[in-house]
Amino acid sequence: MGVDYYNILSLTRSATDADIKKSYRKLSLKFHPEKNKGDQISADRFKQVAEAYDILSDPRKRAVYDQFGEEGLKNGVPEGSGEAGAWTQGYTFHGNAEKVFKDFFGGDNPFQEFYDGVDGDLSMGFGGLNGRGHKKQDPAIQRDLQLALEEVFHGCTKKMKISRRVMNEDGHTSSIRDKILTIIVKKGWKPGTRITFPKEGDQGPNNVPADIVFVVKDKPHPRFRREGINLIHTAKVPLGKALTGCTVEINTLDDRVLHIPINDIIKPGYKKVVPGEGMPVSTEPSEKGDLIIDFDIEFPPALSPERKDMVRRALLY
Repeated sequence: MGVDYYNILSLTRSATDADIKKSYRKLSLKFHPEKNKGDQISADRFKQVAEAYDILSDPRKRAVYDQFGEEGLKNGVPEGSGEAGAWTQGYTFHGNAEKVFKDFFGGDNPFQEFYDGVDGDLSMGFGGLNGRGHKKQDPAIQRDLQLALEEVFHGCTKKMKISRRVMNEDGHTSSIRDKILTIIVKKGWKPGTRITFPKEGDQGPNNVPADIVFVVKDKPHPRFRREGINLIHTAKVPLGKALTGCTVEINTLDDRVLHIPINDIIKPGYKKVVPGEGMPVSTEPSEKGDLIIDFDIEFPPALSPERKDMVRRALLY
């Protein structure tokens, strides 16, 4: 039969795909040239292991090898074999064992921060470590964290349910499971604040799970919007009161009622600033921004001739 690729990977012919991957993982780490510098025997074994994996991990190549051996695999299936779909030109290993290794582990420099921790049966994963520098991490998953202004004003705890793919104990299959992530919302968190849960994304045999990132967004509020640490409130004021003065009542986020006297004439663009009644400063929650009151002047829909005359006389100067 020639070369026994099963023997190279310390396998029997009944080996499953999972067995093939597990054996390649272990042996490729054991014989990698970076771990055995100057050892030609290890370098040759590393290449043999890569070629064996390249063949046995491919169902088509493995089927031809099982039936026709190394000669049939490399020289082509014999004429009249009846092997439908098999190639006739033969297989040649590309010779790049490093490419096989990097494709398997998904990293350009998979041995970074690795050597000191290599020992034992490495079947649990790449080096049995946490995958730092060994596998490519999936892109971060970003989700909005919608918060009411009251929640940011007081601070709160949010429970976020996620569903993710988790590897089973066999290290090769996975299942979908739910998990609750807890976010402690601090007073004054601004929109755009990012809360990161490292590696809470889908798990896989050859990847580092993605980080899950929550980004703070303000829910629409019936009375306020915020700009930085300031709260903006728009008060509707009839034209008569805009000219003669009024008191604006505002229910605050902490359930107080402010009575703000307006003695100035409310002109277009006029704003009233109430110091210290805005949002908490996230770095110093005892400090607060300002409440800024904008005005929406309500004009009467119509005036009788008598009222027009009264207004004309009152405003002529």
